Amino acid sequence: MEFWPFIAQLVTLIALLAVVYRPLGDYMATVYTTRRNYWFERGVYRVIGVDPRSEQTWPVYFRSVLAFSAVGILIVYLVQRLQTVLPYSLGLPAVGEHLSFNTAISFVTNTNWQSYSPDVTMGYTVQIAGLAVQNFVSAGVGIAVAVALVRGFALRRTGNLGNFWVDLVRGTFRILLPLSIVFAIALIAGGVIQNVNGFTDVTTLSGAAQSIPGGPVASQEAIKELGTNGGGFYNVNSAHPFENPTGWTNMIEIFLMLVIPFALTRTFGTMVGDKRQGYAILAAMGILFAASLAIMTAVEFAGNGSASMAAGGAMEGKETRFGIAGSTLFDTTSTITSTGAVNSMLDSYTSLGGGMAMINMMLGEVAPGGVGAGLYGMLMLAVIAVFIAGLMVGRTPEYLGKKIGAREVKLASLYILVTPTLVLAGTALSFAIPAVRDDVEGTSIWNPGLHGFSEVLYAFTSAANNNGSAFAGITANTPWLNTALGVAMLLGRFVPILFVLALAGSLAAQDRVPATAGTLPTHKPQFVGLLVGTVLLVSALTYFPVLALGPLAEGLL
Repeated sequence: MEFWPFIAQLVTLIALLAVVYRPLGDYMATVYTTRRNYWFERGVYRVIGVDPRSEQTWPVYFRSVLAFSAVGILIVYLVQRLQTVLPYSLGLPAVGEHLSFNTAISFVTNTNWQSYSPDVTMGYTVQIAGLAVQNFVSAGVGIAVAVALVRGFALRRTGNLGNFWVDLVRGTFRILLPLSIVFAIALIAGGVIQNVNGFTDVTTLSGAAQSIPGGPVASQEAIKELGTNGGGFYNVNSAHPFENPTGWTNMIEIFLMLVIPFALTRTFGTMVGDKRQGYAILAAMGILFAASLAIMTAVEFAGNGSASMAAGGAMEGKETRFGIAGSTLFDTTSTITSTGAVNSMLDSYTSLGGGMAMINMMLGEVAPGGVGAGLYGMLMLAVIAVFIAGLMVGRTPEYLGKKIGAREVKLASLYILVTPTLVLAGTALSFAIPAVRDDVEGTSIWNPGLHGFSEVLYAFTSAANNNGSAFAGITANTPWLNTALGVAMLLGRFVPILFVLALAGSLAAQDRVPATAGTLPTHKPQFVGLLVGTVLLVSALTYFPVLALGPLAEGLL
């Protein structure tokens, strides 16, 4: 029985997160509020032609995000297409046009959806200069946008939100890079490989020939988890023993996925001048995370059928070195943080267990969500929660001293509607257009019926939420899915950011209004419960019908 080992893992994880919560959160607040620039940062600013003292309005901040991301997409696309002339290509051919398009968008949007087997498709130069670089800077973009929204709550009567280029450089060089170096060394010590050996041909004990890949894995694994990216160096991702060899490396990787998203709530509280607000957001995230983990673990232990019961649970697709508890803890974390990494096969989970992974993303990945994206997603939902509370008591809603009027509610509502629209539209078009449906059913879906529908639904849910995990029973390397999922990733990343920054600009332009006897306290359990209810209500009303056609219907069979 894995109950007590599971509790031990969970207690260890909570203790580690608690130890670093305050120092890391306060450090990140200092990073984004200090006026001091290091010498190497000043060199970067001179190269790109940026005055670090200049401030940007929200439209300029957004255009900077778009410009930087567009250049990133172009670079990642080109290095894939030019792979044959690059060093350390391992003799691999250039990546195809549709796949290069999909992969470039995937890594720049912090999605890391992979419609290919990485170790036999991408050479080391593409992995390092293209994909690993985007693991850093796409995470840096997410934190920068979250910080801009926090400034919107903290600042008064200003049209400025800071400087995107400064926020990006500081987040990358002061937070992500140092932590990645430390934990890459820790992963190497745990058995994760780090070399440029290429493929090694060996003869197995049975006499068969096998080609074993090497690679600079540990350096990419650390930022893959820390930046909530998720793209694996090998096809089976963190289930591969070269990426995640032991139970304690598994714990390190889970910790890395959670540490920055949770600590950012402390950063939020510090920057707005009321740490209790950060604790309230943290509590809401923690409640949702705990509920999701409990449900997924319970249904996987329950299993389906006599074989699963004899094994003590649904072990299909799970590594014995992790067990059910180590698998559900990892995969709950990855799907609820927009990481997309997996250490077991989600396609082999029970219907309800796989459905829970899908719901984790449908919640908006706010518990605690991706690096930066989880915080700004939860704050957008907090605006809706405050508005609902205001309607209940007949008062103009306020949050952190800022009035939540029609403009703010519209922006928050549009933010919430973007992702479901992309998920539902993409799934519907995959089955509504005859030629596309024939291709999807004939080529992409390996498991017809309700599970096949769930695979397509999961793919668009993962892409639009910038998660990147997959029900691996689907073949996504087709012209339709490469293009459609690429568009979903692109719009799912930048359209919500548009509404986040517009809201930040609207809030920053306001003055702070004093709290009165009728002001809703947003740091108490009452508000935490309201916020959790808002998250569940918005997701349940939006996605329940389509879930009923897929994992819920499959679970009833």
